[in-house]
Amino acid sequence: MPSPVRPDRATAPETSHLAERFAAVRDLTLALAAPLSDADATVQSMADASPTKWHMAHTTWFFETFVLRDHVAGYALHDERFPFLFNSYYEAEGRRHARDRRGMVTRPSLDEVRAYRAHVDAAMLDALPGLSKDAQTLVALGCHHEEQHQELLVTDILHMFSENPLEPAMWPAARKVPVEMPAPIGWVSHEGGIVEVGHYGDGFAFDCEGPRHAALLAPHAIADRTVTNGEWAAFIADGGYTEARHWLADGWAWVKAEGIVAPLYWEQGEAGWTRFGLDGRRAIDPAAPVTHVSFFEADAYASWAGARLPTEFEWEAAAASYGANGGNQMDLAGPVEAPAGGKWSGVLRRCLGMDRQCVPALSEVRDCGGGC
Repeated sequence: MPSPVRPDRATAPETSHLAERFAAVRDLTLALAAPLSDADATVQSMADASPTKWHMAHTTWFFETFVLRDHVAGYALHDERFPFLFNSYYEAEGRRHARDRRGMVTRPSLDEVRAYRAHVDAAMLDALPGLSKDAQTLVALGCHHEEQHQELLVTDILHMFSENPLEPAMWPAARKVPVEMPAPIGWVSHEGGIVEVGHYGDGFAFDCEGPRHAALLAPHAIADRTVTNGEWAAFIADGGYTEARHWLADGWAWVKAEGIVAPLYWEQGEAGWTRFGLDGRRAIDPAAPVTHVSFFEADAYASWAGARLPTEFEWEAAAASYGANGGNQMDLAGPVEAPAGGKWSGVLRRCLGMDRQCVPALSEVRDCGGGC
């Protein structure tokens, strides 16, 4: 997670809007965690993942530390032990519990963490009208920080449930809506040249998103939609995971060492490929964008398709050209329609590129859960 930015690097919204945004973000975290038991919320399924309870407490610690403690006179910490438990990597904040041992924090309980959140939320909403602009900017940063943790939260919950032999579903599967197979990939050409990349304007940005600067692009073309599960299944059937010629050396070593044969959470049965998700194990949807693949897999697919991965700047230029200003937080809802006048048939995600052409990026990475 990016560290707090200087107050002059972002503009705080009006207080009333900020209070509404703060409440909405905090409520969503609670709603995402609502189906979980205390045991579900405590487990750490791998060193790169964090327990749900830790995510809930860490995001609360952020607001308590950088807003309430530092900007509200007379505020007393909810529990003096919590900064050690719920700091992530903020060196200036002192000692902290080891990341790979977060699953050992069986106490405080999930209910106690919820009480911690309620205490801090009440103090925040009470303090917001009187906060300085600098402090309000930190509140806006904290909301974005918590949204990042919401993405991590569902990723970590999915991995945790995938380790359970029962493969429990967190929520019921959505009603099946027939999805037409997309048309063959089309290509959108870019003539190359100098483009501007990086954040611009007065809206929020993390410090790693700027400054805006020029980048030189060679002529290339980028695909107009995402790669589907069906197309990935064809890659598998054509020996994608068994032929070294498609893979980078490190990637091929990883495939052999780990026995990788398909995207994470895929399994092949008598009826074909299935995937495990927060709605349980289901047959893959051939028309849906493929997810849960690593950089190595993405690169191998691109090679198999006669392609290459794009640069960051090629992808940003394409996204900016086609009005991809929104996005789908946490990728829970699947593809969305293109903006009016745009040619994209799915959510613009990180892009798989091709030797002067590229296919759209895959929405998630295999080594999930890292980040904070």
